[in-house]
Amino acid sequence: MSVSSEKKEDRGRINGFAFAVVIIMSSLGILIAINQIFQLDLFGFMPVATGYYYYILAAFLSITFIIFPAWKGDEHRLPWYDWALFLITTVVNVYLATNAYNILTSGWEYSAPPLPTAASVVLWLLALEGVRRAAGMILFTICFVFSLYLLYGQYLPGIFYGSPFSFTQAATYHALGVEGIIGIPIRVVANLLVGFIIFGVVLVTSGGGQFFMNFALSLLGGTRGGAAKVSVLSSAFMASLSGSVISNIVTTGSMTIPAMKKTGYSPVYAGAIEACASTGGSIMPPIMGAAGFLIASFLGVPYSEVMLAAFFPAALYYITLLLQVDGHAARENISGLPKEEIPEFWATLKKGWFYLFSIILLIFILIYLQIESWAPFYTIIFLFAAAMIRKETRYNWKKFLAFLYETGRLMAQMTAILAGIGLIVGALSGTGVGNAFSRELVLLAGDNRFLLLGFGAVASFILGIGMPVTACYVFLAVVLVPALVNLGLNPMACHLFVLYWGCLSYITPPVAIGSITAATLAKAEPMSTAWLSVRLGSAKYIVPFFFALNPALIMDGPVFTVSLAVVTAIIGCVFLAAGLEGWLYFFGKLKLWQRVVIFFSGFLLLYPNWMAAVVGGGLFLAALAFIKFARPMEGRAA
Repeated sequence: MSVSSEKKEDRGRINGFAFAVVIIMSSLGILIAINQIFQLDLFGFMPVATGYYYYILAAFLSITFIIFPAWKGDEHRLPWYDWALFLITTVVNVYLATNAYNILTSGWEYSAPPLPTAASVVLWLLALEGVRRAAGMILFTICFVFSLYLLYGQYLPGIFYGSPFSFTQAATYHALGVEGIIGIPIRVVANLLVGFIIFGVVLVTSGGGQFFMNFALSLLGGTRGGAAKVSVLSSAFMASLSGSVISNIVTTGSMTIPAMKKTGYSPVYAGAIEACASTGGSIMPPIMGAAGFLIASFLGVPYSEVMLAAFFPAALYYITLLLQVDGHAARENISGLPKEEIPEFWATLKKGWFYLFSIILLIFILIYLQIESWAPFYTIIFLFAAAMIRKETRYNWKKFLAFLYETGRLMAQMTAILAGIGLIVGALSGTGVGNAFSRELVLLAGDNRFLLLGFGAVASFILGIGMPVTACYVFLAVVLVPALVNLGLNPMACHLFVLYWGCLSYITPPVAIGSITAATLAKAEPMSTAWLSVRLGSAKYIVPFFFALNPALIMDGPVFTVSLAVVTAIIGCVFLAAGLEGWLYFFGKLKLWQRVVIFFSGFLLLYPNWMAAVVGGGLFLAALAFIKFARPMEGRAA
């Protein structure tokens, strides 16, 4: 997400009555979600599916206007118009929820009576204002322009021509149709993501963040370059659970960056490591933010399949990052942290074993039992119970209110953003432009997979500059992914491809929001940090092309093919890191030409093809033989 979408609100405006309202609405939203997901029929309340989505909007979109200020001048006050928007959002969505059956059976999406038509116009405007407050002006502008596409698309030429809509038809299509505001994005957050957001909040508010930091310290803190390895491991844990890049950099980076600088890492290197580690959270299971659940929804597959497909490419990214950290520490003689600063492993595990077990339990339920929407709630019950055992993690009234508030804040932000994205999806679907654009891309690429993937990478990167990762992914899932699939590429690989490249704007100049945020914490030069982030995160640029061209890297294919791809890819990561960092195990420092050759051999080994593996392996062996022969000669000459 952009900086504006992830900035921490000023709690100075949320006090007293306002805080109580947020807590109440958050509690109601959680109860409504649990009632619907588990089909409890509490007090005879069991709305139809679309009605449930409106109730989620009533609970969480409404408090967007309380939590997030309209203007910078409102950061320390809560003006009357924010209360008015809160009430209007609640009333409009409750009205639509109670009329959900009529909307479905009477065709109000296409022709509605005056009152629901007026409510549709209001909800359209509220969705736009909500996304402006939660995600900033760039995404608001994109959502606004695309939401009007239904009105002006009929005047555009060629592939941009869209089916004509009147203003009232556009309003009812956006607000009452199943492809607009309550389309796939909101359905995903209401049916699946809500439980995982609550799980993440429980994990953090009960002390899980500190445990994962101590756990990483106890495992890697004493090793060569231990502070940086702790940064990679702890940030991978936390960013995977939160899916939020900037907030993860700020929270974990405030601890890891000073530790890295203290042990000998330069400010630029410390900032770049934290930026790359936190950026990987959006692609690392088990949670991956909202995008992973959207992939499952678009493909119509269980989320466990997305997790399994995404795990190995994400692991390759973090393996390459850790190897570069280790190589840099070896080159610069950077030692681990002092022994007195490293928690004892078994004592750490004894105190917080239930945090690790909760993640294992979540993955077990998702993969083995395959009850996706229920899985996080079962895990939450275990986590709550386990946290109550020890005094340090036990929930008191204050901590429980903080849990409800943080859940409400995250759900409000996510709901506002996804409602805005729903306007984009609805416009592309209603006008038919999404399918037309996809067909034209295939024609333009001339059945050239490499060219089309290049188009996709550039488009994903550019859109990732102005949009949150989720928004960028949804847009390209509608427009670009069908074109890639039509060329015969694996659908899961195509979805993951655009997700990977949509994340890269966080560490790639000129924007590099994640790198700049980390550089600020490290007191380093921002652009130097960003360019170093590109080098450290290089696997994230390379691996998506390889798994898109050969899905063996996402565990799709015959056992032998997948096994070969896994082994050669891991070896390729070792060589890739050696070439990038200039240090190879058992051989030490490398010269420039040696780095280039070994990097290229790693590049070939990463590509899941036996011919490429043979060439890459041969190239590497030839380089090693030359190095071994040349060094004694250089020593004698010296």
